[in-house]
Amino acid sequence: MEFPKIALTEQYFNPQRIEDIPGHVVKEIFKLTLQEKIKHGDTVAITGGSRGIANIHVITKTVVDELKRLGAKPFIFPSMGSHGGATAAGQISILEKYGITESSMGCPIRSTMEVKYLGDATDGYPIYVDQYASEADHIVLINRIKPHTKFKGPLESGLMKMMAIGMGKQRGAEYYHKAAVEFTFQKIVATVGIEVIKKCPILFGLAIVENGYDQTSMIKALLPGDIPEEEKKLLSIAKDRMARLPFNDIDVLVIDEIGKNISGTGMDVNITGRNRDILGDFTAGPYIKRIFVRDLSSESEGNALGIGFADFTTTRAVKDMDIKKTYINCITAISPEKGSIPIYFDTDKEALKACLMTIGDIPPSKVRLVYIKNTLKLSRIYISEAFEKELNERKDLKLLGKWENIPIDNNGNIACRFSGLFDE
Repeated sequence: MEFPKIALTEQYFNPQRIEDIPGHVVKEIFKLTLQEKIKHGDTVAITGGSRGIANIHVITKTVVDELKRLGAKPFIFPSMGSHGGATAAGQISILEKYGITESSMGCPIRSTMEVKYLGDATDGYPIYVDQYASEADHIVLINRIKPHTKFKGPLESGLMKMMAIGMGKQRGAEYYHKAAVEFTFQKIVATVGIEVIKKCPILFGLAIVENGYDQTSMIKALLPGDIPEEEKKLLSIAKDRMARLPFNDIDVLVIDEIGKNISGTGMDVNITGRNRDILGDFTAGPYIKRIFVRDLSSESEGNALGIGFADFTTTRAVKDMDIKKTYINCITAISPEKGSIPIYFDTDKEALKACLMTIGDIPPSKVRLVYIKNTLKLSRIYISEAFEKELNERKDLKLLGKWENIPIDNNGNIACRFSGLFDE
């Protein structure tokens, strides 16, 4: 079967970024006059999330150093719900992947799946907080603000959600996901986050916004009382700056890798437009007929949540799945559909053929195919010849290479196409 020809294309997004990450973090923390709030020897628990946030090791290390300078005794605690196989060791392993270790941070990492029950919120939800964090004199929140993959609202993924889902470990995550079916995530995140601020010694939150190049675009330190409203504003900015696919109608989307380090749903549904969930169908475009996932990211350590969004995948991706991790995450998130294994083939060539056979009677030269590394890396992508007319009319797109056949190696797989394209 003949495949469409493709060419490397560059997308342009808002390039605003912070050059001096440590310096910016120090300035933001300085504005909070923490010397008036911290006593010498106070313990400070700092959140460590499971997402692949740009510069997170640098940001976290700077916070640790500043707290030490103020005489505090900081430590980091994993704040990632049920991720890492819902084990203390598994969550430490995730942090290590992001360069967050005791030696690199210069402070202890205290990991447990035990939580402390802090009573009920006004709406009746139980409040759970990591046991070590509950014993600290202060808590510092660090997280990225971005559109969520499971629900929509004025507060989505960020500091408020981390206080409910992340800091609540598996017990909190499991309960709130179940409760969301009746009460909605929007309500739970807002209510529980505010209650945690009331019941816990939150010192400050450090909110991060990234641009379309997966770079740190904004960092803002927020006092606890300012977090709910300021996060709403930052979410609006994050949505405006996020990367997107350049076309709304796509026949075939080929994705090199999915993983928990890339998105909570493996592939970001805000990018693919494909979302199936018990809480509702939030699909709003782009409109993609077939999605082919080639592999799992190594950083995801076998967690294949999100593979269920694909129509086709490979035998090697299925073999790389850690069934236990995937199923724990899917069940905790009340999202079994996201762990469903799609039709899979031994080679990329077979999967591509299946894609083309199931999109309608379209000649190869007219097939609208987009090929990406993952849903975080969208500045350089491959597109098929069918987009050439639109490409020539767009100022935010530039053709970088010539139209060529999709390179298939002797094993029937796509030869590496993204090596070195995203090196800083």
